[in-house]
Amino acid sequence: MDFLNAIVLLLNYIFVPALSYGSQLALGAIFVSLIYGILRFAYFTAGDLMSFGTMFAVLFTWYFQSIGINFGILPTALLAIPFAIIITISFTLVTDKLVFSYYRMKKSPPVMLAMVSIGTMFVTQAIVRIIIGPFDRRFFDGERFILKANEFKEMTGLNEGLTIKSTQAITLVVTIIVVSVLFWFLNKTKTGKSMRAYSDNEDLALLSGIDPKKVVMITWIIAAVLATIGGTLYGLDKSFKPFTYFNNMLPIFAAAIVGGIGNPFGAFLGGYVIAFSEILLTYAYRKFFVYILPESMEPNSLIQLLSTDYKFAVSFSILVVVLLFRPSGIFKGKVL
Repeated sequence: MDFLNAIVLLLNYIFVPALSYGSQLALGAIFVSLIYGILRFAYFTAGDLMSFGTMFAVLFTWYFQSIGINFGILPTALLAIPFAIIITISFTLVTDKLVFSYYRMKKSPPVMLAMVSIGTMFVTQAIVRIIIGPFDRRFFDGERFILKANEFKEMTGLNEGLTIKSTQAITLVVTIIVVSVLFWFLNKTKTGKSMRAYSDNEDLALLSGIDPKKVVMITWIIAAVLATIGGTLYGLDKSFKPFTYFNNMLPIFAAAIVGGIGNPFGAFLGGYVIAFSEILLTYAYRKFFVYILPESMEPNSLIQLLSTDYKFAVSFSILVVVLLFRPSGIFKGKVL
C-alpha cells in the first residue's frame, strides 16, 4: 500500500501538473518555432502575445457572465476564446503590416528583427496593462474538479488522494485537438506544404510560385490562434497576471530550442521536457521517501534539489546546455 501511495503522490504533485503545464508551454513553443522557421527571427513578444489574447478572453468572459451566458459545467472562457482569437489575429496582422514587413522589405538581418520584436513586446505589455491592469485576475467558472482527493481516498482506501482539476483535463484535450489539427494542416493541405517548403528553402519556394505574403499571413494567424488558446488555458489553470506571461517567455523559448527551433513537433515535445524538468527538480520528495524507505531510513529534510524560486533557472540551464552541446535541438531544427 505504501508503494501505491508513493505512486499516487507523484501523480498528484508531478505528473498531472506537469502534463497540464507542458501542454500550455507546447502551444507557445510551437508558434515561436513556426515564426522562427518561416519568418527567420526570434519572436520575443511570445509571452506577451499570449497575455494579449488571454486579456480579451477574460474581458469577453466577464461580459458573457454579466449578461447571464455560461457554458454549463465548462468554463465560460471557452466561449470567449473565438472572439479573443479574432482580435489577436487582427493585432498580429496589423503589427506585421506596420512594423515587421518594413524590415523584411529592407532584408534586415534576423538580429534586427529580434530587436524589433523586443520593442513590440514592450508595446504589447503596455496595451495589456492599460486595458486590464497589472493585477491578478481570476475568470474561471463551471465545475472545478473532475476528481477530488477525498473521493479518490474513499474509492481506493489509500492515504494519498488524487486531484484532477477540470482545467487540467480541458488543457490536455484542447491541446491534443489543436495540435492534431495543426499538424494535419501543415502536412496534408496545399497551404501547409507551401509553408513547409518556404521554411526549408525560401528561394526555391519563390521560384515554385509560392506567395510569400500568404505564407507570412497564415503564420501570424496560426501564432495568434495558438497564443490565445495557450494563454487562456494557462490563465484558467492558474490565474491571469500579465507579468507572469512575460516570465513564461523563458520556458517557452527553452521548449522551442530543446525540441529544435523551427521544428513544430520538436517544440511540442520540448514543452513537456521543460515542464517535467522544472517540476521534477523543484518538488520536495520527503513524503515520497517516507513511503518507500524503511522507518529507520526516513529522511528528516525536504529532499528538494532546488527551491521553487529557482524554477526558471531550470529552463535557463537546459537552454544553455542545449545551445552549447546540441544547438539544433533534439529533432534538429535550425541552428540559432
